[in-house]
Amino acid sequence: MNSPPSRRKKAASPASTDSTNEDISQQVDPGSATITVSAVEVIELTQEEQSDRLHLERKVERAFFEAGKALMELRERRLYRSTHKTFEEYCRDRFSYTYRHVNYLIAGCLIVDNIKMGTNSSQNESQDEMGTISSQILPTSEVQVRPLAKLEPQQQPEAWQQAVEQAEGKVPSGRIVKDVVQRIMERTKVPNTYQIGEVCQIVVKDNPELRGKGGCWGIVNHVGEFSCAVRTWDGEYTVGLQHLKSYNYLPAECEQMRVICDRIRRLRENENLEEAARAVLKHLGEVKRPYLTEFEEEILSFIEKKCVIRKN
Repeated sequence: MNSPPSRRKKAASPASTDSTNEDISQQVDPGSATITVSAVEVIELTQEEQSDRLHLERKVERAFFEAGKALMELRERRLYRSTHKTFEEYCRDRFSYTYRHVNYLIAGCLIVDNIKMGTNSSQNESQDEMGTISSQILPTSEVQVRPLAKLEPQQQPEAWQQAVEQAEGKVPSGRIVKDVVQRIMERTKVPNTYQIGEVCQIVVKDNPELRGKGGCWGIVNHVGEFSCAVRTWDGEYTVGLQHLKSYNYLPAECEQMRVICDRIRRLRENENLEEAARAVLKHLGEVKRPYLTEFEEEILSFIEKKCVIRKN
């Protein structure tokens, strides 16, 4: 009688048994696991390093301010005259700055001066070597102060302090400053009472876009909510109400000035007009009376005749 086949038992090898036992023994509760973190030692700044850091930070903060001051001195002393005919050409060649950017920097440094003068700071507080009160929060970018140019100089420090408070004691962004300025303008806005055809004087104040137009007169040809389009002897400009001053001329006087303005503008379009004639036209564009003297009328008529002769 055949015996049933015997069942063979699989014998686990010693190696596999040890490995299984080892895996089980090394399983650890994740909740009780210990993570080792290498500590990084933070070395405190020495007193000299702290002083150097503050000094360098102030240099960064005042970079645009110092640039504006330097450009203003270069322009006022005409230190560009040995290489360039105009300040605009000099800035473009030397610094790759547009004329508008230069004007913004110069206007910005003047606004910072207004802020420093108008900020209420204790006289017991120390000043650094650049004259800055230690507790003052000052602008670090021209973009931050650009909106302040729309306000009167005495309003600028107050507006800046409001922006600093809104930024929780930090340097405010240009957007925050712009919002503060807009609220102030809305609160103090005056209705536009100018009329088309009225003769006004342009008042530059702190508007860099109007630089060189101070004292010029112009004819209002469009009235907006906060500004007027003004036609002058050398162009047309959109001017805010705070930069206009009416001469309060009679209607007949305004019409007379309009005729003079048109005569000057037609002459300026002549490409062959000499520099001496242009200087005369500029003078006539800045007269502060509603008429030309007899001599001025003769000169203007003489230039007109010369231009007609050359044209023919």
